[in-house]
Amino acid sequence: MPRRKKNSRVLEKAEQRSSSLKSISPTLDLGNGLTLSLYSNLIEDLRSKVAAYNTALSHLDKLSLDVAETELQMRDLSEKMLLGVGAKYGKSSQQYGMAGGTPKNKRRRSTTHSVDSKTELSRPQSSSSIDDQASVA
Repeated sequence: MPRRKKNSRVLEKAEQRSSSLKSISPTLDLGNGLTLSLYSNLIEDLRSKVAAYNTALSHLDKLSLDVAETELQMRDLSEKMLLGVGAKYGKSSQQYGMAGGTPKNKRRRSTTHSVDSKTELSRPQSSSSIDDQASVA
């Protein structure tokens, strides 16, 4: 998703004010260095900086897309490399483990419980069944 470009409300207000000030006098000088040309120069400076900022955001968006695409390529190549090691040396080999895979003989098998075993585990045990288990151990 592209980054949102910056719109400067301050710049918009300054442009409106500049137009209003020009209606007073195109060479307005209020003294103490407050001139319309200074005001216009600062407006242009801000406008160019906002444009540069928005251009930089566009470049960042492109770079972000490039990184995401390269990550997909990297993920695919990594998987192919691991599968290649598995095909050449076997998925239970030490080399497969060195390449980052989990050797087949080291994988944990998932245990599935039936509904009956789950209900037996959740039922509270009576004291006689606990005593029976203690005597068996």
